[in-house]
Amino acid sequence: MFWVLLLFLAWAFAGTACARLCLAAVRTDASDAAGVPDVPDAQAVAGRDLTLYEAAFLSGGPARVADVALVSMARERRLLLAHTGWATVVDPRGRDEIEQSVIGAIGPGGQSRIAPVRRRAADAEAVRRLADGLVHAGLAVREGSDTVASAVRQVRAAALAVTVLGSTALLLPGDTGTPRPLVGAWFALPLILTLSSLVIARFEVHPYSPWASPAGQRLLRALTGKPAGDERSFLTSVAVRGIRAIGEPELRAAFTHRDQPLRE
Repeated sequence: MFWVLLLFLAWAFAGTACARLCLAAVRTDASDAAGVPDVPDAQAVAGRDLTLYEAAFLSGGPARVADVALVSMARERRLLLAHTGWATVVDPRGRDEIEQSVIGAIGPGGQSRIAPVRRRAADAEAVRRLADGLVHAGLAVREGSDTVASAVRQVRAAALAVTVLGSTALLLPGDTGTPRPLVGAWFALPLILTLSSLVIARFEVHPYSPWASPAGQRLLRALTGKPAGDERSFLTSVAVRGIRAIGEPELRAAFTHRDQPLRE
């Protein structure tokens, strides 16, 4: 009857994950119904416009902020991004603290691989201040908080775990004392629970973001619906969708290059 122990584990994984998802969804609905959280500058949030960096953070986190800064500087020829994966500084004067962080991440030599530049710029103090401001304004979720996105990932992992445990139980050698179809039916119950929870979450609380609060998601939707100039529209697309929104082949190749870095 070893399969019974596996069944208990399957129910534990499924029950814990689904309960966490329900709690996260309830908190999200409560926050959404209340509007912007009760923070000191809550009134300033109403009707505000997101900057490109704010939209980038709410859509893709710190790494997206670094990508937007790199693309913006490259489009203005203040930074060269080669298709071989190297960044070269042309204008060492950053127009804001995020661009200054990018230039600092490239280093005093004025040239560096793009991948480490993206990592260092994403970890810069300027990006952390941007994140803190968005959290304080109620537009971003605090790092490490229990979000619907993280709960959904746990439910997906639980569904996979239930599948593996059920398959193991069915493949156990010897006579289990219980017909295998009945064993499979018992494991199908926690699997149905996890899959149905994912379906409900998809329709009820989607989109779920690890970065943006419900208020932040509303501002993101408003941002994408506003008309803008060609360049602003392009950078907005990069901020919201990431580097997959880059149409220029060479510029896109600069971000997707995967060769081993050269020795410096």
